Amino acid sequence: MKQNLQLRISQNLALTPQLQQSIRLLQLSSLELNQELDTILQENPLLELVDGEDAGDDFEAGFDEGAEQKSADNDPVDADGQQSLDSDDAFSNLDYQEVSASNSQESKDVQEDNTAVAEDFSAKDFDENYDEYGSASNWDEGGRQNNNDDDDGDYTRQEIISISLREHLLGQLKLMPLSERDQTLVTLLIDSINDDGYLEQSLEEMAELLPPELEIELLELETALKLIQHLDPPGMGAVNLQECLLLQLNVLPKETEFLACAKLIVEKHLVVLANKDFAKLRKLLNCDDLTLKGAQTLIKQQNPRPGSDFAQLSRDHFIHHEVLVKKVKGIWIATLNDGVIPKLRINQMYADILKRNRENSNQYLQTQMQEAKWMIKNIQQRFSTILRVSQAIVDRQRNFFEHGEIAMRPLVLREIAEELELHESTISRVTTHKYMLTPRGVFELKYFFGSHVSTDAGGSASAIAIRALIKQLVTEETPKKPLSDNQITDILAKQGIIVARRTIAKYRESVNIPPANLRKQL
Repeated sequence: MKQNLQLRISQNLALTPQLQQSIRLLQLSSLELNQELDTILQENPLLELVDGEDAGDDFEAGFDEGAEQKSADNDPVDADGQQSLDSDDAFSNLDYQEVSASNSQESKDVQEDNTAVAEDFSAKDFDENYDEYGSASNWDEGGRQNNNDDDDGDYTRQEIISISLREHLLGQLKLMPLSERDQTLVTLLIDSINDDGYLEQSLEEMAELLPPELEIELLELETALKLIQHLDPPGMGAVNLQECLLLQLNVLPKETEFLACAKLIVEKHLVVLANKDFAKLRKLLNCDDLTLKGAQTLIKQQNPRPGSDFAQLSRDHFIHHEVLVKKVKGIWIATLNDGVIPKLRINQMYADILKRNRENSNQYLQTQMQEAKWMIKNIQQRFSTILRVSQAIVDRQRNFFEHGEIAMRPLVLREIAEELELHESTISRVTTHKYMLTPRGVFELKYFFGSHVSTDAGGSASAIAIRALIKQLVTEETPKKPLSDNQITDILAKQGIIVARRTIAKYRESVNIPPANLRKQL
């Protein structure tokens, strides 16, 4: 085959650095965003984080919904994983005061004609007034400057002083008049107790693992364990649930009603009680329903995991909500939580240096300035998109805020995407690990999306609403004759909701409702 040269024109999709950053910031949670900002602030001297009181003085340029739309439309991802993006110049030269909603079509035209994107760090980008790139947080949902100086979102996190289970037990041990050897053995056993308060190894296994030269006998370990089992909270040092419950029952006063029957059940018939076979229990104990119910209630009052109250919770296990939902004059309104919006601005000292020495300025500082501007714009775009999506969700799920889960309507990502003219992937990023504070609690945005089940009328019901109906039916059922999955299916069918029995079982298990035989009570 003869070799030759040919010129060919083709279209290629490319991700500009600023749009890569925009996509990454959009999918981060608030905690991950703060970690990302910490890294960027250390690397970029032209970007600084300021207090809320000072942030409002530096921010003068807002942006309206048209600019939000144009920026957000740059992030569509189709089913094949391809990404269609706007040009670098169109992004870097956005005028947030002049862009309107009518420019959305222009953005689509630019997107279709875009064949290649080149990074542009030219000096003309630095002819702008640097003061307009002030705070990324001092703006409202309408793109206007927000000079509200209240301290509603300024909360100081208080450290909670807590002790572990081991520290609690050792503290009691110090108050006991024991020899050094006995204290060492008790400490050894305490170290073998897990977070629930149970002894992880049997005494026989521990005795075999100890060095023979210590001459520690099994009787000494048993004595040390008895000392632990008399410590607070009751039930510590048990090897199984049966022993744990017995230790707690033995602490109760002897005149406690139904105590003897409760001990007998735990010692010999705990499995029968767990299976809710009350007829067999009455026969084995030769007692009436009143005595059996009293003993069952007494057993249920004990703690099956006595050490769980001392379990250390992860200090990072908390949620920052990005959106607040309130009812204003009969309308449910979503607003941003100012406390989670980073307050960023350009470092004025470096900005002045660049303005005075544009021709001789260092290329590194110019690049850092451009990246700082990108960061502020992307933070604005991130929270603006979150607010738009949140308000769309609130508008469609207003019955939930009025009446609760039972009024939740079916909703899929595509509906919100079509309404806001965004891509489904953008909606997915926005609703993942973003939370909304409502009068009914804190919910992840993704919570409001769910599958649907057909009804007789040709409509559909949300899976969340069906779960709420199941919980309501179980709450109102007769304890002696709990509803089976088939009965729940028939009840929902009478209400026009067609659900299979296995679907009911799946929904019931998802809300931690046991089957009918385990819900049965005396």
